[in-house]
Amino acid sequence: MSVGKVLAIVSQKGGVGKTTTAVNLAAAFARRGVRTILVDVDPQGSVRYGIGLRPGQPTPGITEYLAGDRALQEVLLPTPLAALRVLLAGAIADRGDHVDFQRQVTTPGVLDELFDELAGRADLVIVDTPPGLGAIVRRVLEASAHAIVPLQCEPLALQTTPQILRGLQDIVAMNEALALEGMLLTMHEPENPMSERVAEYVRASLPEDLVFEREVPRTAAVVEASAAGQPVVLREPNDPASEAYLDLADVLRERMG
Repeated sequence: MSVGKVLAIVSQKGGVGKTTTAVNLAAAFARRGVRTILVDVDPQGSVRYGIGLRPGQPTPGITEYLAGDRALQEVLLPTPLAALRVLLAGAIADRGDHVDFQRQVTTPGVLDELFDELAGRADLVIVDTPPGLGAIVRRVLEASAHAIVPLQCEPLALQTTPQILRGLQDIVAMNEALALEGMLLTMHEPENPMSERVAEYVRASLPEDLVFEREVPRTAAVVEASAAGQPVVLREPNDPASEAYLDLADVLRERMG
């Protein structure tokens, strides 16, 4: 199995920049020429709004693939970046009931087989997961070799960090191949004293190699890119947030080999 190619983006709570990180990190890798597949296993299906798909483009995904309605090749969608393809959540994103989707995704072997097949078609598979450490996230982590945890530079991060670390330790006990590559400080505001204090506290509380050196700043370009349905890395490549994601891709390429 090609588990070594799978990088999961996980967070204890929503609204911390998890999907933004997944989308822009995937775009950053693709801009570096790394053949990347971005997978959305979050039933909310937010990746479809930020990856740069054409308006009105059909968005079948994992839902249709697991149901046997579409072949994998049919649900691997192109993006404006030649090196980046995306596997969306599919129809589940428009449903209120996620029980069947969770059952399908967490069935033993399903994600292992899917990730293995995707890894055979790309250099890297990045997976956007639901918030928290529920059943879907645990199955993703059990089938991954690498994980990143975005942490918003706000006080709540101080409470959620120990929870996510404990949960990851439990999963590592079942998947010894899984490595936490680091905590990524997001939505950082250099001029905001509270934001600075949170960043300083997180760095002081965790081992130095567990927190990425560069924060992702909160910029107007990120908001505008999100509203336009595009990765900021593609829309405004010189924006400080874009540069942070490109730098993160470089760090990970070296670290992950």
